[in-house]
Amino acid sequence: MNETIRELLTRVGGLPVAVTGLEDGADLYAAGLSSFASVQLMLAIEEAFDIEFPDNLLNRKSFSSISAIEETVSQIMKAREAA
Repeated sequence: MNETIRELLTRVGGLPVAVTGLEDGADLYAAGLSSFASVQLMLAIEEAFDIEFPDNLLNRKSFSSISAIEETVSQIMKAREAA
């Protein structure tokens, strides 16, 4: 999952720094992720993992780091499996 998120972030994140150089817990907004790019990233993640972000997870915290994205995607996938 981490590798896929990093690939998507590289493709749509528009970061001025290399994604490969970012720690999993690094603040993506401090690294240059814009609000527009975070929406593009969300859409790419939804497509890649065949999920849909619920409204309560559409916030800055969910996309604040690669670790946060992984945690959010895992949470969505677990909720889907439980349903």
